[in-house]
Amino acid sequence: MAHRQLILAFVAGTLVATLAGLIGLGGAEFRLPLLIGVFGFVALEAVVLNKAISLIVVAAALLFRSRSVPISEIVSHSSVVLTLVGGSLFGAWFGADLATRLSHRALYRVIAVLLLGIALLLLTVHEQSAGVQPLLIGTAQTIVGVSAGFVIGVVASFLGVAGGELLIPSLVLLFGVEIKLAGSLSLAVSLPTMIVGFTRYSRDKSFAVLTRHRGFVLAMAAGSIVGALFGGFLLGVVPSKILVPLLAAILVLSAVKVWRHR
Repeated sequence: MAHRQLILAFVAGTLVATLAGLIGLGGAEFRLPLLIGVFGFVALEAVVLNKAISLIVVAAALLFRSRSVPISEIVSHSSVVLTLVGGSLFGAWFGADLATRLSHRALYRVIAVLLLGIALLLLTVHEQSAGVQPLLIGTAQTIVGVSAGFVIGVVASFLGVAGGELLIPSLVLLFGVEIKLAGSLSLAVSLPTMIVGFTRYSRDKSFAVLTRHRGFVLAMAAGSIVGALFGGFLLGVVPSKILVPLLAAILVLSAVKVWRHR
């Protein structure tokens, strides 16, 4: 039975990362409902597992994308990254602290609402393919950027995700960044944000789930890395006009399932 679960974890990780990789996401939003609904982890344990796997995938994705988006491009936009990171680090710690204090039932409800919100965000803004004029400039842009980073950090900690669905629209709309570059910049913001949230979760007893299910974590992480590579190869083959609504529909169904979870 344990062997079958490891295989299923690898397959699930691969499929989720492949689908998400097609539109430049980490896949954690789709992985979380599986951890709760299919593999039977309770809410906070699922978030901790999701965070651990997401850290591995984000680091790998940042490396994989360096062929098409050079590290020098990310460095040249370091001021944008630092603005968002400035808020997201505090948000990640606050969100993780709040999540550890909520009851399982309350946490399920919060997760369901956030999944639904991400689905709506995917449908409304993720299809933008090119940079636009930034909404704000100067001090106003910095203040709003730090505030947006804080909110994204909170959401990312709650779900154990990288937060790309929120970061990419913020980078495109607020800073006028082209979406391909925005994907890599979002990973650069996500990595330190997730490490901070992960550190806070390490103080909670639910963190022990990583030790108890080490094989499961490694199997799903390996599948996720394979899926991220495969999704990158398929990028541009599947039209986003079909894929984005499909992924949004999956998120809506997942939100309903998590909301009803007992």
